[in-house]
Amino acid sequence: MTVAVELKDIDLNLLVVFNQLLRQPRVSAVAESLDLSQPAVSNALKRLRKLLGDELFVHTPKGMVPTAFAEQLAEPIAYALSAIQNTLSQHSSFDPATSTRSFTIGMTDIGEVYFMPELMQALSTEAPGVKMSTVRNTAINLRDEMESGRVDLAIGLLPQLTAGFFQRRLFSQRYVCMFRRGHPLDKRAKKITLDEFAAAEHIVAIAAGTGHGKADELLEHQGIKRNVRMSVPHFIAVAPTLASTDMVATVPERLAERSVKPFNLTYVPHPADLPAIAISLLWHSKMHRDAGNQWLRSLLFRLFSDGQKEAQ
Repeated sequence: MTVAVELKDIDLNLLVVFNQLLRQPRVSAVAESLDLSQPAVSNALKRLRKLLGDELFVHTPKGMVPTAFAEQLAEPIAYALSAIQNTLSQHSSFDPATSTRSFTIGMTDIGEVYFMPELMQALSTEAPGVKMSTVRNTAINLRDEMESGRVDLAIGLLPQLTAGFFQRRLFSQRYVCMFRRGHPLDKRAKKITLDEFAAAEHIVAIAAGTGHGKADELLEHQGIKRNVRMSVPHFIAVAPTLASTDMVATVPERLAERSVKPFNLTYVPHPADLPAIAISLLWHSKMHRDAGNQWLRSLLFRLFSDGQKEAQ
């Protein structure tokens, strides 16, 4: 049974441990992340259980699972800790050369293919101690995760992130039709007709919940019927499949650019009338003045922006 707790009775460090246990459900992982001993983490959890009158986390074969009360506390505690951290960070500097900070970016599998190799190469020289992780935009409640500070930035076509968020357009890109070199559609003219496109066998990535799903909707609305031979839940499987078949795929051009050489593919302008899509970098207003977040945004702008001005 839970009990009433006064703020004066709470050690802030206990809430830090609680918040980290929600992210990493093992005492050993939390201890490593917070640079504490395992007994120190266990003791912190024991103190917090006593203060709050709830088990908070129970042991399972998969690690520590939060109780219903812990899940109820998760969001407000994460929000409060993030607010405190951001306030303290506003006047602190960030030195990428010596920092060991961990950042999390929300993106699609296309984003992981396109952005991460070049970003990690830049980090190896400019910020060798900085760690990076990604989460899929569609696998989480992105608004809540960014609001709580668990996700630092997001990249993509994300019209749902408006109030409370800043954004900057990195680039625009068109959709193209991609297939293997030597494919019957691989012609000198580097152009195919709608009839040729419709007659081919297609592999389609079901990109529900992302802006890329709009391309499939537009093709359908234009009355373009495709012979869909294979459907996959993500784009990452498209290029290897095209390399060994006569299927074709509708993909964003930046993904095609990254895929043609490793998989011996080629691509042509899409024969259908599909509008260009804008890929943007977004961050929550709470992180706008965070020194580390500002540095990472600047790095991403430098590496990938087409020169658009930051939204005010």
